[in-house]
Amino acid sequence: MKQLQLFDDIEIQKPVNVASVPMRSPFRYAGGKTWFIPYIRKWLRKYKGRIDFIEPFVGGGIVSLTVAFENLAQTILMVEKDEDVASVWKTILGKEYNWLIDQIINFEVTHKAANEVFIQSPKSTRQRAFQTILRNRLQHGGILAHGAGLLKNGENGKGLKSRWYPETLKKRICNIQEIKHKIQFLTGNGIETICKHSRDPHTVFFIDPPYTVAGRRLYKYHKIDHEELFDLISTVEGDFILTYDDAEEIEQLAIQHNFMVKRVIMKTTHHTTKYELVIGNNLNWL
Repeated sequence: MKQLQLFDDIEIQKPVNVASVPMRSPFRYAGGKTWFIPYIRKWLRKYKGRIDFIEPFVGGGIVSLTVAFENLAQTILMVEKDEDVASVWKTILGKEYNWLIDQIINFEVTHKAANEVFIQSPKSTRQRAFQTILRNRLQHGGILAHGAGLLKNGENGKGLKSRWYPETLKKRICNIQEIKHKIQFLTGNGIETICKHSRDPHTVFFIDPPYTVAGRRLYKYHKIDHEELFDLISTVEGDFILTYDDAEEIEQLAIQHNFMVKRVIMKTTHHTTKYELVIGNNLNWL
């Protein structure tokens, strides 16, 4: 009953103004956590940087990038299973980032040019990275899953160009290069990564898995055994936070595992407000 009481006593909050958060990711990522950054800072600052940080479902990476830029951990491990998303991180954090920047700066944005890139079968990681960035910026909602189409009208009727900011992307990539020594990237399975590091009391996890409903529409690898994930998290010796959609299934799993749960209000890209669940062993700081 204690966990249910935590749900009932939530204080109504104002959603975070995402315009106040530094935009560091090259992705326009569906389900991104820019809105959650002020809470991440509040959570991690108590450790004064003396932790190892792991994000096992990194996606657009705004949380890991913030941890790196703001020195909130001594090491950062980013893990992503999706080969397309992984190719972007490998290229940006690697030696061929300048090639990617050149492709972005010199690309002439038209539907024809974009489709010509999309139909190609990438022959290298860097080519896949450019293709992925292009799809992410120019497809509806930044969705990379199969079936997403190109923007038509865009913002203010400007079509594709309303979502293509080459100089901004260049700046973000160059900034990430400056702190890449703090980051390790791994193409792999998030659950396996959690299992590998679960016994380290100095490791903290930010876990943002594919959600129960929206994940099917947004991500290539949306299938996940949520009960298995909760069982695994209950073995973690360090600190952790899970974020989830406000689903009864997830609420019940949290209660069964004696985790604390709070609802946090956020504003969607369509400017509507909704609640998401924040789950952990100790959320008294929230």
